[in-house]
Amino acid sequence: MIRQAALDALPVREALPGLVSALDAHGAAVLCAPPGTGKTTLVPLVLAGLVGGGPRRRVVVAEPRRIAARAAARRMAWLLGERTGGSVGFTVRGERVAGPGTVVEVVTTGVLLQRLQRDQELSGVDVVVLDECHERHLDADTVAAFLLDVRETLRPELRLVAASATTDSAGWARVLGGAPVVEAAGVSYPVETVWAPPTRPVRPPHGMRVDPAQLAHVASVVRRALAERSGDVLCFLPGVGEIARVAGQLGGVDAEVLQVHGRAPAAVQDAALTAADHRRVILATAVAESSLTVPGVRVVVDSGLAREPRVDHARGLGALATVRASRAAGRQRAGRAGREAPGVVYRCWTAAEDGRLPAFPAPEIRIADLAQFALQAACWGDPDAAGLALLDAPPAGAMAAAREVLVAVGAVDGDGRPTPRGLRMARLGLHPRLARALLDGSAALGARRAAELVALLSEEPPREYGDDLAAAWRAARAGTDAYATRWRTEASRLTRAAAAAPAGSAAEPETGTGAAAAGSASEAAAAAAGSRPETGASSASPAFEARGAGRSPDDAAAGLVAALAFPERVARAKGAGAFLMASGTGAELGGGSGLRNAPWLAVAVADRPPHSASARIRLAAVIDEDTALAAAAHLRTDAEEVHWEDGDVVARAARRLGAIELAVRPLRTPEPALVRAALLDGLRTEGLGLLRWSADAEGLRARLGFLHRTLGGAWPDVADDAVLLARADDWLEPELSRARRRADLARIDAGQALNRLLPWATGEAVRLDELAPERIEVPSGSRIRVDYTCEQPVLAVKLQELFGLAETPRVAGVPVLVHLLSPAGRPAAVTADLASFWQGGYRAVRAELRGRYPKHPWPEDPATAEPTRHTNARLRRG
Repeated sequence: MIRQAALDALPVREALPGLVSALDAHGAAVLCAPPGTGKTTLVPLVLAGLVGGGPRRRVVVAEPRRIAARAAARRMAWLLGERTGGSVGFTVRGERVAGPGTVVEVVTTGVLLQRLQRDQELSGVDVVVLDECHERHLDADTVAAFLLDVRETLRPELRLVAASATTDSAGWARVLGGAPVVEAAGVSYPVETVWAPPTRPVRPPHGMRVDPAQLAHVASVVRRALAERSGDVLCFLPGVGEIARVAGQLGGVDAEVLQVHGRAPAAVQDAALTAADHRRVILATAVAESSLTVPGVRVVVDSGLAREPRVDHARGLGALATVRASRAAGRQRAGRAGREAPGVVYRCWTAAEDGRLPAFPAPEIRIADLAQFALQAACWGDPDAAGLALLDAPPAGAMAAAREVLVAVGAVDGDGRPTPRGLRMARLGLHPRLARALLDGSAALGARRAAELVALLSEEPPREYGDDLAAAWRAARAGTDAYATRWRTEASRLTRAAAAAPAGSAAEPETGTGAAAAGSASEAAAAAAGSRPETGASSASPAFEARGAGRSPDDAAAGLVAALAFPERVARAKGAGAFLMASGTGAELGGGSGLRNAPWLAVAVADRPPHSASARIRLAAVIDEDTALAAAAHLRTDAEEVHWEDGDVVARAARRLGAIELAVRPLRTPEPALVRAALLDGLRTEGLGLLRWSADAEGLRARLGFLHRTLGGAWPDVADDAVLLARADDWLEPELSRARRRADLARIDAGQALNRLLPWATGEAVRLDELAPERIEVPSGSRIRVDYTCEQPVLAVKLQELFGLAETPRVAGVPVLVHLLSPAGRPAAVTADLASFWQGGYRAVRAELRGRYPKHPWPEDPATAEPTRHTNARLRRG
């Protein structure tokens, strides 16, 4: 029997006529409804015609999380007075509760994405409701874009609703083609805000680390809330580890403590969503932010922290990062306290900090690994995602990195089009790396064993399982905890998927660079196993079992699958507990790891702490070199390497696996062009001082630099090493091509080489000595060298040698800067106007120096005096 009273109590009912009218007129609408209004439960029932008397339609509701999908389906079935699986059902990965009479089906966005790839028309579905679209999960954005494409090209009658409590309604309306926005009034229960910041400063989160002092403070706020308020307490924390720590600090509280997260057992999730006759503290991640009503909650304690994905494309590492939650998330969390009655939210930060928080969470498309998205877009027929209606375009760099991954695993060809292998991968519901490991691992190990290992990699095992993948595999097989239960379910699903999509790719022709780059991945796996692929094998090949001499079959199998999934992370030891991955990133094991003495590892999980040069290995498996070479065949290179290293040319033939050097031997006759490039690199690194620069050569460079600054035109720029090196062909040949090492560079006469840059073709070269003479003859007869290294040419000469010279000498029309020296050669005065100096400055210099140098002439009228290099006595003798 339909629970009409409960339906009538849902505030969203007032907005339903407007929503139905909007869908009738436009086919799409944005529904903004606060938490607790019934947008997730009543709206689908009305659109399906199950309540309200409208026409019967089949409705699919897409939720971002499995826990929300199950809860929404159960709530709707309860409102209809039915059991789940009748008129209302749900499908999540690994679980389906639905039947032939199901009219409303709640699915995760990932499940809906797979359905769209199999059936682009979404046959039989009349309405799709995208719930909680404000969370901006990548799957949800992708599903929305695909559905809009379907509406535009295949099924204009398909109705689409984007529903959320806190969202960019204008942005979604724009993406939906100008769809109307329908707003519903919320529950009027007030929620009081209590600001509860730590009394002492705590370190901000970085990476996955949260300051223990912050968690201790959150636990103390929970205790305070229990003492000050009535009702259940819902506490938001960023992750499973933080939930466990806070739970450990709540021992002895007069309440049941429940830990709710995506990995929690279904029984615990159900208990949190069921009313109880005793007081409870529910510690939850973001899974409890939306779609769920937790009965009895009157108090929310918000840590203010959230987890977001981060990808280091350069190092091929992905991880979660702890960040400050957005204001939108804060509103969602606070709203949990006012669903059923007035409530209160304790926020573990200050009111001033609240205003500085981001308005909305970062869209996942901007910060996540896009390999799976890129494969979905390629299979949809839009490899660049340029034609998809997305709120945010995918970053070009992230898409380029994703394309590299897809080409490497053979999922797409060089133009980004999906290969037959890539189409199979997309249907597995796995990241392309894991899909590759499942398909190719099945060929060598059998479907079940490969599936079990891929299931371990698809959801990282608990830390207590250790960092050895093979040991974690054994722990999961023997385990009775919630993780082991989920792992078995997923392993069974993947076993069926692997059997349905055998890895024997040779049966289907692969074309393009994608298949080539994959190195025929199934054959690589078989090579690592020492056998040919066994299509649909249910157990490991005997050759593979025999090959693991010195290692158990589990160890060898775990290493193969991890290497197939993450070929860039195969790593060779470079010291106790230290490794170098093929990607070029260093990695280190924890101090107590049993893998520290392994010669090679396949790193499955790693992250790089902030400000650290090396990654931390979280999960890995021992492999041998042959397995590494087979799994990462596309990274293997055999090349001649000629480069500048440690101050000289190094020439060798090297065999590498990415950044890992496997073998090297000296090259006796390296390619001359490579040697020349290495020498140029040495000159760029250490400077042109590697050449032989005599005083004349240095002077010539300075003279040419002066003429370039002053006259420009054909006179070359020689002041900048980079400019000169860019013109190496014009002035360093043929000497550079004959050179083989550093010592040969030292024999090149730089001055003679620079002469080649003079403007010989225009005839200006012959005027070099006229325009910028190396020396200037002064009245005494001396030829004094001009210093062109300064901005203005400098003539440093003894004062007595210029007697009688009225005008300042010029070069290329520029007056030189005359440094007048004392008889001892020390600076006495500086002038660029000799006439003015003789008339004024000379008297002061004469007065100061004539007593110090009485043997030298100091005439009162220098304009008429005889210039000389000599003393008075010498002049008299002369």
